[in-house]
Amino acid sequence: MIRLGALERAVMDCLWTADRAMTVREVHETLLEDRQLAYTTVLTTLQRMARKGLVNQSRDERAHRYGAASSRAEMFAELLADALGVAGGEPGAFVRFVDGLDAEDRAALRDALDRDVEDRRVG
Repeated sequence: MIRLGALERAVMDCLWTADRAMTVREVHETLLEDRQLAYTTVLTTLQRMARKGLVNQSRDERAHRYGAASSRAEMFAELLADALGVAGGEPGAFVRFVDGLDAEDRAALRDALDRDVEDRRVG
């Protein structure tokens, strides 16, 4: 299960809102707008996140660039599935979650399920 700490969430938010992979310095400068962090703290966090597979690391001339390995929606879906036990776990938590949705979110879920059923028929 993916668990993100506060700094990791802030880093992911930074990477998700960027239009390209970012250097450590760029991530550090962006995060400095909201909190005081040492450059080395951001570097260590990005390296650790790369080992976990949360970010992609690539070499660009003299600096490494980091980008999110998955979109915000993909990561959220994985976290939600893990938390609700959807992948082979106890379905009760998922049912309780669905019960708490408002009408608009229920309709969106119903549409997504209908599309999935149709895709399976076609594919």
